[in-house]
Amino acid sequence: MKQPRRLSFSRIALLLAAAIALVAVFAWLAASKPAAPGSEEPPLAGAPIGGDFALTDQDGGRVTNDSLKGRYRLVYFGYSFCPDVCPVDVQRMAQGLKSFEAENPAAAARVQPVFVTVDPDRDTVAVLKEFVAAFHPRLIGLTGTTAEIDAAKRTYRVYAAKGEGTDSENYLMDHSAFVYLMDPDGKPITYFERDDDAAMIAAGLAKWVR
Repeated sequence: MKQPRRLSFSRIALLLAAAIALVAVFAWLAASKPAAPGSEEPPLAGAPIGGDFALTDQDGGRVTNDSLKGRYRLVYFGYSFCPDVCPVDVQRMAQGLKSFEAENPAAAARVQPVFVTVDPDRDTVAVLKEFVAAFHPRLIGLTGTTAEIDAAKRTYRVYAAKGEGTDSENYLMDHSAFVYLMDPDGKPITYFERDDDAAMIAAGLAKWVR
């Protein structure tokens, strides 16, 4: 009879830490969603989301939290090799911004869409340049070293990890999937979930972008 395969202590600890991080993110976001329509308090006011980071864009330039100051940001963490979820999410984000641009071009010009990879090993500068061009002309794609991406993930309270049964070339990434709206100082305003379509994103931008 085959003996059941045992997980190493380090593997169990890693899975437990990832699960705790993901539960914490969902708990905070669920508690932070606006309770009453018309409230002027941003849903994520005071949330520990966002802050300093230093990454590389699709043109090889360095982008930091400070270099984006003065602009609202729509921020999504994903990866270009994602077969389904990420392209759909980024398309919703881009379509929502385009709708807002049509209604209020001046305000929309202050919104910077940002895609941050959670898969820096494959999402090189060249790969991201091709990926972001498919969605919006102003979309920034950010990558970096593993350490730099990990730091950005921690800053934005994003969970991401390689899926089971991976190899060095072909694998999926498990990750949280929210579109954050950040204010011109890089502080969180609200977030959009997968069920929020492009029209809801456009409405959110119209509500919060001044």
